Amino acid sequence: QVQLVESGGGLVQAGGSLRLSCAASGRTVSSYTLAWFRQAPGKEREFVAAARWNAGSTYYADSVKGRFTISRDNTKNTVYLQMNSLKPEDTAVYYCAARMSTLLSLSQYEYGYWGQGTQVTVSS
Repeated sequence: QVQLVESGGGLVQAGGSLRLSCAASGRTVSSYTLAWFRQAPGKEREFVAAARWNAGSTYYADSVKGRFTISRDNTKNTVYLQMNSLKPEDTAVYYCAARMSTLLSLSQYEYGYWGQGTQVTVSS
């Protein structure tokens, strides 16, 4: 089993930055694909970014490309999401997810492990 715990959410003004962290425990996730998803009120959960095990391959949703950066430190079993130039439409609960595969996936249904989520609120 893998447990994921997110941190780093909060309230920020539009144009600001936040860095989310997700610490994994229970099993090393160095060979897993790690991803971030988000869910805004009244909307479905959507893909944000993903990184393969060695972070040499990453993928972003068009809505965050150029503003968000996913990275991972396998020595710390941790994945990060650096969010810059935040917009009010980025407001959501952000979830960390892990997939026991080295292949990237944009589908939430391909990820078997989830954190509890961390709230990000961007004020205008």
